[in-house]
Amino acid sequence: MVHFVGAGPGAPDLITLRGAELLAKADVVIYAGSLVNPALLERCKPGCRIHNSAELTLEQVLSLMEEAERRGEDTVRLHTGDPCLYGAVREQMDALEQRGISFDDTPGVSSFCAAAAALKCEYTLPGVSQSLILARIGGRTPVPEQFSALAAHQTSMVLFLSAGMLEQVQRELLKGGYAPETPAALVYKASWPEEKTVRCTGGTLAQSGQSSGICRTALVLVGDFLRGEYTRSMLYHPGFTTGYREGQV
Repeated sequence: MVHFVGAGPGAPDLITLRGAELLAKADVVIYAGSLVNPALLERCKPGCRIHNSAELTLEQVLSLMEEAERRGEDTVRLHTGDPCLYGAVREQMDALEQRGISFDDTPGVSSFCAAAAALKCEYTLPGVSQSLILARIGGRTPVPEQFSALAAHQTSMVLFLSAGMLEQVQRELLKGGYAPETPAALVYKASWPEEKTVRCTGGTLAQSGQSSGICRTALVLVGDFLRGEYTRSMLYHPGFTTGYREGQV
């Protein structure tokens, strides 16, 4: 059987308990070597065959899975963060279904969660934003959605796979309606030992990336949620009635 496992954002102790157990039992591990922290591989049992998918094609990955299946072995396909986001996981699952190979999927902590933790922020603040857009700027992989149209929503936004194109990101954000002074941040390798955070604005993103040397393996965060001004939540307000307590007048 093949187990797709989200490795989490980087720190080896941020993998889920289920993911760690599957990794420890696996006979074969195929990991995304360009992004997954190799410290996670220390959880593998002796004799486990480990393959770096950064060096492989989809066809080679599937061949390794088929070979393990013929041997009656368990394979862990270890993806960074949660594989449902930019994980190229659907094409693998569809191919396994066509081959009659059973698989399951164990979610992981996404890097956008780790980025918020690094900045000690919340994406959905009362009176500021109740929505979060996860997106990317178009590169070698085209983006069907018009990026500036997403920016026009003026809500909290996190951009994956875009740190190497900050001039384009900045231009499109401003074109979409974000003010140049809108708070922004770059989070490099969230939760890794070498984690770095840079706070800036929508109008200084490109300059900040250049001066900090951040051009890859980073998330771009934009929105007024980074400003620190918000309305108090009613959920824990003493005057708010819930199903568990009566509000006080």
